[in-house]
Amino acid sequence: MKSQYVLPLTIVIAGALIAGAIFLVGKSNTPGTNGANGQSVKTAIRPYDPATDHILGNPAATVKVVEYADLECPYCKTFETTMHQVMDYYGQSGKVAWVYRPFPLGQIHSKAPKEAEAAECAADQGGDTAYFKYIDQVYAVSPLENGLDPAQLPIIASQVGLDVNTFNQCLSSGKYTKKVQDSYNEAIAAGGQGTPFIFIMVGSDAVTLQGAQPYDSMRAAIDAVLQQVGGNTATTTAH
Repeated sequence: MKSQYVLPLTIVIAGALIAGAIFLVGKSNTPGTNGANGQSVKTAIRPYDPATDHILGNPAATVKVVEYADLECPYCKTFETTMHQVMDYYGQSGKVAWVYRPFPLGQIHSKAPKEAEAAECAADQGGDTAYFKYIDQVYAVSPLENGLDPAQLPIIASQVGLDVNTFNQCLSSGKYTKKVQDSYNEAIAAGGQGTPFIFIMVGSDAVTLQGAQPYDSMRAAIDAVLQQVGGNTATTTAH
């Protein structure tokens, strides 16, 4: 999408959120995560890179929801459920895809960086499918807020069908330490202060959403963007 569309895209998303948002509230030690506002802000963010990113859905999708997330964040777990609903609705049309990038807040969640590396080690064996299965299972079993026992990481690997010895070798080697740190630095440079840190992207243009937007808000924002860029809306049935 050409750059002249960025400002209209920002306005469209902001209007959609204001019109339709029902925001989550709650208490957490994780900063800036509860979706308590519907602001959308123009920002610069790296476009989807098939060589390094993990994607659920069509890599050529018109709209990509890019999420920077912390596997110990309770609001990221909530937003994970939302994004699976989003992909159930839009995924079969091929118009929307979900890109997940690590943003472990190590200052408050000391275990999160290694968990992010563990997900990368899952992808090392099984690609994006294994990556999303692994993060799904982490969210399913973790008490969150830095509560997951690191001994669970290879157990989760086994549960999602990975070779545990290969997984352990990958994790202990630190193969993905730099990748996870680089992703963290990238999110900070883009203005990230809490998780989930969310972008709706069309081409190289991106608008950020603040906090764990609920399903109705994501539907409103995505539909507005699809209509603006001529992608219409999903033709599948919501689940």
